[in-house]
Amino acid sequence: MFDVIIAGGGPTGMMLAAELRLHGVRVLVVERDAEPGKVVRSLGLHVRSIEIMDQRGILDRFLERGTEYPLGGFFAAISKPTPEGLDTAHPYVLGIPQSITDRLLEARAAELGAEIRRGRALTGLDQDEDGVTAELADGTRLRARYLVGCDGGRSTVRRLLGIPFPGEPATAETLLGEMEAAEDPERIIKIVDEVRETEKRFGLGPIGDGIYRVAVPAEGVAEDRAAPPTLEDFRRRLRAVAGTDFGVHSPRWLSRFGDATRQAERYREGRVLLAGDAAHIHPPAGGQGLNLGVQDAFNLGWKLAAEVGGRAPEGLLDTYQTERHPVAAAVLDNTRAQMELMSNAPGPRAVRRLVSRLMDFNEVNRYLTERIIATAIRYDFGEGHELLGRRMPDVRLKRGRLYELTRGGRGLLLDRTGRLSAAGWADRVDHVVDTLDTAGGDAGLDVPALLLRPDGHVAWTGEDQAGLEGALARWFGASAD
Repeated sequence: MFDVIIAGGGPTGMMLAAELRLHGVRVLVVERDAEPGKVVRSLGLHVRSIEIMDQRGILDRFLERGTEYPLGGFFAAISKPTPEGLDTAHPYVLGIPQSITDRLLEARAAELGAEIRRGRALTGLDQDEDGVTAELADGTRLRARYLVGCDGGRSTVRRLLGIPFPGEPATAETLLGEMEAAEDPERIIKIVDEVRETEKRFGLGPIGDGIYRVAVPAEGVAEDRAAPPTLEDFRRRLRAVAGTDFGVHSPRWLSRFGDATRQAERYREGRVLLAGDAAHIHPPAGGQGLNLGVQDAFNLGWKLAAEVGGRAPEGLLDTYQTERHPVAAAVLDNTRAQMELMSNAPGPRAVRRLVSRLMDFNEVNRYLTERIIATAIRYDFGEGHELLGRRMPDVRLKRGRLYELTRGGRGLLLDRTGRLSAAGWADRVDHVVDTLDTAGGDAGLDVPALLLRPDGHVAWTGEDQAGLEGALARWFGASAD
């Protein structure tokens, strides 16, 4: 009997497994593929995901394997500088292939004690009031108190639950792969720059060892989108779009992706939940997909752990959908807008020129950038201070950085007054009496105390003990006293 079975061992599933293990939850991850996938769809981590890794003390692992790039040019590939005034200690995008991100998150989940079984496809499930029975392709039946489908856009879990997945089907498709190219590198750069003046879905860039990452618009939408394209498909489309096939050969892997945009009507059905691409799919504009899934897991993990542990206040698990469903809906909208702006049609090109000029205003550039990097998210916790519902950026305290105090995934009461108490919740919430290190430039935090949820979002601000206890009970359950 497991506490939670996670179907799908991608970044969302592994992040969720790690978060659950921080709270002692017995976790099993079942993954259909026997080996980690070779296809590299995501190439980086955006600011909020970088902050999440920092909050859990594993950012160094990613920094060692990635490259920091300026935060510009992400909205519809409109080239602009990093906007001023971003509220983060990490104003960069971390270039890191998804294959590496997958391995690092899997290693994290394993070292925390998650059980991972590869080559195990989930084919059936049945739930009752006490738990969920999962059936695997080999006939194995497993029992857990909850199950989470992190099994991608073609989610078996979502299909078995019968949850509608409304939206728009793919109308355009892009071929994506890694391969060698015989053409002179300087000539490749010249041609790519020329083609990208009008075709924003085209790209051919070196990734080392003579290998290029190639993206080129497909001729249409394939009838069988699960079937990978051939090298000849790439050559033909490269000649049609760029006038040359660059002498591409020796592919590492070949794939395709479309611009379908869909979102599950609900993220929970009884004891079964959805996260990541199982809950939402959208075009890759802005590179938000992997990041959105990781952030789903970060929101869900502590809530599901509290439910498993019997200490969750009523309705806590339901806030996963009420908070994350609107976030994904907003991402779907911004990717729709970006795809329109990347069209070659005269109308969208005219709008693109207008948006580009508007982005010369720093406020517009920052607004659009913050939608991509996910730092502007504010969950609706009701009326209150402007920080309420927002994620707290890293600030320097007298004893060190705020994020260094969040490694264990617990709540945190940052008390600048020294007069408050969270004693009845000491098993779930850390109480830190400290002040800001104003010499570090963080003098702008103008609240006497704040309560952070395990995902780093501000649940309460003030200095009133009764108000604090109400917030503690709302998010962390009844006092132990």
